[in-house]
Amino acid sequence: MSTAQDGPGGAGGAPASPWRRLWRAARPRAARGQLLAGVLCAALGFGVVVQVRQTDVAGLAELRESDLVRILDDAGERGDRLAEEVRRLEGTRSELTAGSDSAEAAARAARRRAEEYGLLAGTLPAVGPGVVATITDPAGEVGATSFIGLVQELRDAGAEAIQVGGVRVVAATAFEDPPAGAGPGVVADGTLLAPPHEVRVVGDPGTVATALDIPGGVRESLRQLGAELRVSTAEEVRVTALHAVSSPQYARPASPGATAGSG
Repeated sequence: MSTAQDGPGGAGGAPASPWRRLWRAARPRAARGQLLAGVLCAALGFGVVVQVRQTDVAGLAELRESDLVRILDDAGERGDRLAEEVRRLEGTRSELTAGSDSAEAAARAARRRAEEYGLLAGTLPAVGPGVVATITDPAGEVGATSFIGLVQELRDAGAEAIQVGGVRVVAATAFEDPPAGAGPGVVADGTLLAPPHEVRVVGDPGTVATALDIPGGVRESLRQLGAELRVSTAEEVRVTALHAVSSPQYARPASPGATAGSG
C-alpha cells in the first residue's frame, strides 16, 4: 500500500494552493524589535500622564489655604453668573410666550438685546461697578504678550467692558509689539499706547480684583518684567472708548437649514 508524502499543506495532506502560500508569505509578522518599541511607547505615554497629574497636584499643594479659598470662590462666582444668565433668558422667554401683548414684549426684548450686543461689540459706552488698574512700566518691557494674558484673565473673571488707554477692547482687538524705534508700549488695534497704562474694567469688582491677584497670574508676570500693577475698585467705572465696526467682507448669515460642511 502506498502512502502520501507530507506536502506544504500539512502532514499527510495535499499540497497547499498558490493563494494559501501567497497569504502566508504576505501576512504581517511582529518582530521582536517592533514589540519592544510598542512596549516602550506605552510606558512613555503612561509616564507623561502620571507626570502631568503629579505636576497639577503639586501646583495646588504649594498654594496657601487662603489662595485655594480665593480660587474656589472665583469658580463659584463664575457659576453663579452663568446661573443668573440662564434665569434671565428663561424670564425673557416666558415674557415673550405669555400675555396678550406679545408684540410689545418682543420689542422690549429686542431693545435689550441690541443694547447688550452694543456693549459686547464696543459700539456703546458702558458704566457700572468695576476696577481701574494702572500698570507702571519703567523698564519698558510690557508688551503684547502681557496684555493678551491680562485681557484673557479679565474675561475669565466676567469683565463685561474693557478699555486700555483710549482703545475699547473687544473680541477682535489685536495686540502687537511696537515697531523698532517707536518706543516702549503696546500697539492695540493700530494705536500705540505708551506706559503707564490705565485699564478700565466694568464687572464684579471683587471677582475682577481677585483674578488679577491670583498667585502666579498677571501681577506676578508683570513683576518679573519690572512693572507694577495697582488695582482699585469703584462703584462706578466709565468705559467711554468705542470700537469702530466694519462691515464683514466674506461672512454672511447662514440660512436656518444650513448644516456644517454643506456647500
